Amino acid sequence: MSTNAKNDCAVVEEELDEEPRSIILSMIGQLRKDMDLSRITFPTFVLEPRSFTERVTDFMSHPDFLIQYGVKKPYNPILGEFFRSRYAFDDDTSAFFVAEQVSHHPPITAMFYHSPEHHIAIEGDLRPKSRFFGNSVGMLLEGYAKVHFGKWNENYQVTYPNMYARGILFGKMVLELGETSTVTCVESDLAFDVEFKTKGLIWGTYNQIAGKIRRISTKEVLYEISGNWQTQIFILD
Repeated sequence: MSTNAKNDCAVVEEELDEEPRSIILSMIGQLRKDMDLSRITFPTFVLEPRSFTERVTDFMSHPDFLIQYGVKKPYNPILGEFFRSRYAFDDDTSAFFVAEQVSHHPPITAMFYHSPEHHIAIEGDLRPKSRFFGNSVGMLLEGYAKVHFGKWNENYQVTYPNMYARGILFGKMVLELGETSTVTCVESDLAFDVEFKTKGLIWGTYNQIAGKIRRISTKEVLYEISGNWQTQIFILD
């Protein structure tokens, strides 16, 4: 795996060896475009070494958090499976996380995060739908997360962008986000609508975003957001 910094973008790339690539090619006969991959069995090397109930902790990752558990098991969790973890902060406080697979078909993962000393709680669910698009695979992420800030009595509801793995059959594998995500806070009367732009076949660069911060009540645009979500983001009023 390598990081490509061309065009000031940090892009995660991975090139498959011939053996795993041959296995994938042998499976193409059972796939068709726009097919739901949730019922297809893949060899373990194309799966995450962590279960999805653990993988969702990445949405709450922070450089100060210590969470490096590496459970070796199938990526798709079984019904009733749960994952628990504890975050340790530099100020000697802690946060706790639990996720449970509450539905197998369709797959639904419920989660809860709580930092008692900082009065922060996060609840929500993830409802992933996988699709095969030829030389790429898409993870369409439905669901939401609600972030509660007790100190300020503010609640933010967040929806997720989709995720794509490009170049799974030929070329270099590249991971990117796509489509839109929203963050809304009724208490502050603010909403953030952001588009994660996918790179075109010829033009464009990876990890570009464009968005607007607006009033919910009047739809007045207060700020415009642009840039690269991995390197530098600009805000204009």
